[in-house]
Amino acid sequence: MNPKLSVITCAHDSREDYLAAVLAGLRNQSLVKSQWEYLLIDNAGRRPLESAVDLSWHPQARHLREEELGLTHARLRGIRESAGEILVFVDDDNVLDPDYLGEVIRIAGEWPMIGAFSGQVRPQFEEAPPDWTRRYWRRLAINEFKQDSWSNVPCLENTTPNGAGLCVRRRVADEYLAYHANGRRNVVLDRAGSSLLSAGDLDLAATACDLGLGNGLFTSLKLTHLIPKERLSERYLLELLEAQIVSARLLESFRSNGHATPKKKWKTVVADQIRPLFMNSRERRFFRAMRNGERKAVELLNHSQKVTGRLESEH
Repeated sequence: MNPKLSVITCAHDSREDYLAAVLAGLRNQSLVKSQWEYLLIDNAGRRPLESAVDLSWHPQARHLREEELGLTHARLRGIRESAGEILVFVDDDNVLDPDYLGEVIRIAGEWPMIGAFSGQVRPQFEEAPPDWTRRYWRRLAINEFKQDSWSNVPCLENTTPNGAGLCVRRRVADEYLAYHANGRRNVVLDRAGSSLLSAGDLDLAATACDLGLGNGLFTSLKLTHLIPKERLSERYLLELLEAQIVSARLLESFRSNGHATPKKKWKTVVADQIRPLFMNSRERRFFRAMRNGERKAVELLNHSQKVTGRLESEH
């Protein structure tokens, strides 16, 4: 059988109850299983998933083990091993609505100019979140909206899909695979172990625009994001914000020929020093996390440029 879709879950020491919910959502898909395959990629987990997770319910399901730690490496393995014309990345805390895969096929057919797309992500919190966290929910991949939108400009907030339920065409995935194979991506922009870097999904989506295709967000695609209580702590959100700022700056460097972000003008520097005076203590902590992220990104980029320059001079 030649599946139209390849559904890929990258898992690293997943919560058992969350992964069970993800698989239940996949089992309940209305799209007949002959039209899609399923790859469950165990990314260097301490507990091998092949012996713990039963995939016999799907005739085209496979376990794969990727020993190189990191979400990017697991995604690349999924791209190499998959056969579908559309790849659907379902995280190990994403529960798809029953019609999700059927809608993917419909959208892919009706929007041939869209190379990467996803949909609405509603939260299911393990515990009721504090009110102050709401302004940071978007950073947890929560995204609910009322109308479809698309663009052929990469990395726009209102049209760029993130990794939760991300759908990409085969040619987009293959181009992204080539970026890593030919050395155009010398920094891995995704989580690995305790790292919270997380722009690999945005880079993958933006690859569609490199090929003259677009990005899109569609209301009919819906999933539930399972969010554990620890991801709503101030400490986690501060670390996440800092890592996302680093990730965003590194992504910008990939797409601007490796150049670091230009230095700020003096007026901006002065404004940054004054602005915290009008913030409460929590707002100042988040403001500092953003600035720390920008500083770390510049340090990483400057170091990378020095290493690259030294290697080029040696040859």
